[in-house]
Amino acid sequence: MIPSKLSDTGESIFSVMTALAQEHKAINLAQGFPGFSPDKRIFEYTRKAMDAGENQYAPMSGLPALNEYLCSMLNADYNAHLTPGKNLTITAGATQAIFTAITALVHPGDEVIVFDPAYDCYKPAIRLAGGKVVAISLDSEFQIPWDQLEDSITDRTRLILVNTPHNPGGRLLNASDWDHLASVTESRSIYILSDEVYHEMTFDGHQHHSALSCPALHDRVLATYSFGKSFHITGWKVGYIAGAEELMREFQKVHQFNVFSVHRPSQAGLHHYMKEAPDIRSKIAPFYQKKRDVLGEVLADTPFRPLPCHGSYFSLFDYSDLSREPDTEFARRLTRDAGVATIPISVFYDRPPDQYVIRICFAKEDITLHKAADQLRQFCAQ
Repeated sequence: MIPSKLSDTGESIFSVMTALAQEHKAINLAQGFPGFSPDKRIFEYTRKAMDAGENQYAPMSGLPALNEYLCSMLNADYNAHLTPGKNLTITAGATQAIFTAITALVHPGDEVIVFDPAYDCYKPAIRLAGGKVVAISLDSEFQIPWDQLEDSITDRTRLILVNTPHNPGGRLLNASDWDHLASVTESRSIYILSDEVYHEMTFDGHQHHSALSCPALHDRVLATYSFGKSFHITGWKVGYIAGAEELMREFQKVHQFNVFSVHRPSQAGLHHYMKEAPDIRSKIAPFYQKKRDVLGEVLADTPFRPLPCHGSYFSLFDYSDLSREPDTEFARRLTRDAGVATIPISVFYDRPPDQYVIRICFAKEDITLHKAADQLRQFCAQ
């Protein structure tokens, strides 16, 4: 038998629920991928790049024009003071960026603080790097419990991993949260890795506050982003990471032996798309807010109660008025009997609290959300 580095890790819940959805021909509102086509201009610009010969290896940090464009964008958005080539790297999606950052910064025996509920790629990457996961549960409002965080920091704490807008909680960190985090970690060799892949998707007047915007964290932070999330092209697996120059040098040492560089035609196509359609980013948040609102409206007359969602493309729903089954069992039954696949959020925790909550992806066509609601309504009436 092969000795496993991840002996306690099985198939991800997303793969499990997607397979179950396929088995029962259910509507898949579990896995976080958009159910609509991207802007055709992205394809056109990418095809033009291929026809123009943009088909060989890109530079390790990404195409210079795209790298420069993104640094300028983040500088304008977050006052980040990024220099192209030194402070930003194009990656094969945000998951690769997160894995590579953890591999570069975490040494065997280091402790990494993660806030539950946490996206499922964080903890395995920490363990593969030889680090120890220190999981802290967010409070009932999905906010950081600051006293518990301070009590959990030790001389071995090397990295704190945060996520805003939060998946699955849908909450945001604000400027005072970053200031507080900077204060808590001041004068310590603790780095911050901020997963900000949903930064374009904030609702109801809420603004995204990036870790890059906090001056006190300037030398200790890396933040990850995803073109797939913003432009409905999750299958392209293209993202980027930005932050402190010293940390980026360490990141690139690993990145060059991991993927080295990312699909060049996609980079060229995305650069031209953003350059020629500069208004596209301002349309992302209103588009997804409408999707969130549609989902809330079509489920308003059911026992599923929505929790506040200020960002991302997921909503949480409390089903305790309908059932007190554990969420994993309830989600399986919904897939089988209602024909709608969702995600139980207990799988995002080391120690799940007593709650009855599922996550639903609303990045789908309105007709799909209406059909899913009809099937859930019939299920509730049984």
